[in-house]
Amino acid sequence: MEKLTLSVDGQVVARAKRYAKAQGTSVSALVEKMLDLVARPARRDGDAPPILTRARGSLKRGSVRDYRRYLEHKYR
Repeated sequence: MEKLTLSVDGQVVARAKRYAKAQGTSVSALVEKMLDLVARPARRDGDAPPILTRARGSLKRGSVRDYRRYLEHKYR
């Protein structure tokens, strides 16, 4: 297993820890699951992971494909 260091707002970390505890898991497991959902190839065109489907409304002009390209470019 690889180690990853993230910079996250302290209030977000506190909420994430409370949520993880209530779910009986760890923040690391939550982050791993979310990263897996984002990075997983779509099964068919337009088939977005649930986390991206919920977030889509916050994007003014964008698509899942655009977001994936952005992430691929950002994390090269």
